[in-house]
Amino acid sequence: MKEFELKYGCNPNQKPAKIYMHDGSDLPIQILSGRPGYINFLDAFNSWQLVKELKEALGLPAVTSFKHVSPTSAAVGIKLPEKLKKACFVDDVEGLDDSLLACAYARARGTDRLCSFGDWVALSDVCDATTAKMIKREVSDGIIAPGYDPEALEILKQKRNGNYNIVQIDPDFIPAEQEHKQVFGITFEQGRNNFKINKELLANIVTENKDLPESAVRDLIVSLITLKYTQSNSVCFAVDGQAIGVGAGQQSRIHCTRLAGSKADTWFLRQSDRVLELPFKPELGRPDRDNVIDGYINQNEEDVCADGNWQKYFTEPVEPFTKEEQRAYLNTIDNVALGSDAFFPFSDSIERAHLSGVKYVAEPGGSIRDDAVIDCCNKYDMTMSFTGMRLFHH
Repeated sequence: MKEFELKYGCNPNQKPAKIYMHDGSDLPIQILSGRPGYINFLDAFNSWQLVKELKEALGLPAVTSFKHVSPTSAAVGIKLPEKLKKACFVDDVEGLDDSLLACAYARARGTDRLCSFGDWVALSDVCDATTAKMIKREVSDGIIAPGYDPEALEILKQKRNGNYNIVQIDPDFIPAEQEHKQVFGITFEQGRNNFKINKELLANIVTENKDLPESAVRDLIVSLITLKYTQSNSVCFAVDGQAIGVGAGQQSRIHCTRLAGSKADTWFLRQSDRVLELPFKPELGRPDRDNVIDGYINQNEEDVCADGNWQKYFTEPVEPFTKEEQRAYLNTIDNVALGSDAFFPFSDSIERAHLSGVKYVAEPGGSIRDDAVIDCCNKYDMTMSFTGMRLFHH
């Protein structure tokens, strides 16, 4: 296939639209179902790079959930504890522990379920039936993977009345070294960001605490590779082999950190007994439960505990989850990793990170206030590595 005509570009008025290879060669993909659009393919090709690099760096199956050209989360294949299974709504999935790819999907899709609503999924490995069954029951726009088991493909082809977007990519495809894009009719050219993120990148530890266990190395690598394909400015909290809070596209780094930190906090609080034991009405679907849980934790648009509201969602009245109770729960969290795509210009992001249990930090360094950031890490006995490598993505 030399080119593929798209329905339209970013918006319906942007026609005509297509994808093709600049050198006239065949596209490295097959479209097995559906008709992906312009933004779908932006998500597909960015997300594929992320999971491919995670698999190469850590040797585990990797999955990411993408929305609007940034990951909501990314994860590698590690089995889930029972509370996390319940929080991710996968405690009913048969055979989950037998597929590390399915475990990676459960983690990636379950991290930020509000943002993953209508996502694009990327798998590093051939899609199996267990993973396909979980994808089938979620609201999703499409998937890209290097292949599909016959049973998995049939399951996915049933989704969205047979119109689910299924893309297969050649895992051996190597893109050209030079990239091009146009803005306002002007062509930009640059070398691809081929920088490899691995353990050696974390060797320059600048804090008094030099302890960096293998679990923290893994989580920092997950964080940094996720950031490599996240719209900048961005920071990423990670733990247990998955990104648990991504702050993308903010002009201020502290706003990135606050956004990502609040997502991480919500992820932790979803696993608390207070949330896991909410008496939902049995007919309430998963997306509605996600909205109610978010409202219960973050106390935003609607007081779901108020009389007249709780009756819509619960079988009995529910006591509010107070900020004091949430803080007490979050104070028990530790060993979280935090990556940043550029240096922290102030220590405020470290102060905010501490509130979400951050113990390990990786950032490029190079700020005139590096000393203040290091001092703040030392105050909380954190371990911080200067990577020397910025990871902006636009």
